[in-house]
Amino acid sequence: GYRVSLQGSFFGRNHVYITFSEYSPRQHIKLDPPLNIQSNASASKCQIWWSVPWYLAEILQYELQYKEYSMSWEIALNKTPPSPEPQIEIEAAELRSGVPYVARVRCKVSENEDSYHSQWSEWSQTTVFQRAGVPKLSEKVLNTRTLHFLFIPLSFGILVYLFWNCKLSSRSRQKASPALTFPHQLLSFSHSIIYTTGILR
Repeated sequence: GYRVSLQGSFFGRNHVYITFSEYSPRQHIKLDPPLNIQSNASASKCQIWWSVPWYLAEILQYELQYKEYSMSWEIALNKTPPSPEPQIEIEAAELRSGVPYVARVRCKVSENEDSYHSQWSEWSQTTVFQRAGVPKLSEKVLNTRTLHFLFIPLSFGILVYLFWNCKLSSRSRQKASPALTFPHQLLSFSHSIIYTTGILR
């Protein structure tokens, strides 16, 4: 610790004023702001990270402030990282799509640290980011999916028709004479082919 005093000459006399009888520099630290703040936004979240001296990384805590680019910092939102890592994530649900945002961060010694104590640093430089839009399916993909959805019920309908037609033909064969059965089957089969061909077209 140190003894801090102010000494001066007033009206020809020397005076000493005790400012701090016992001053410990490690308990009165003001850190430099974090450096090199960067961001990367996607459709689901925005990642923001920054740099601090490596020998301080384990004893610091951070506060992030972000807002819409056109808004004032007075109405900015604050966010505290859940870990001492110099990074944070903002969920997409907290951001408006298509709106640019700006963020900044500051740091101080963690409250859990007994050896040092500090006040908040000044705010860092800012980074600008914008939530990415949800990608839209191309028209070609939509058309392909539509054809796949239509193909299944269409195929099922053709199979049901052929099965029902064969069942009716079998009953007719049992009731009709052999001379009448063959022409009737041939005509029914021809109608089936024509109807099926029309559906496939």
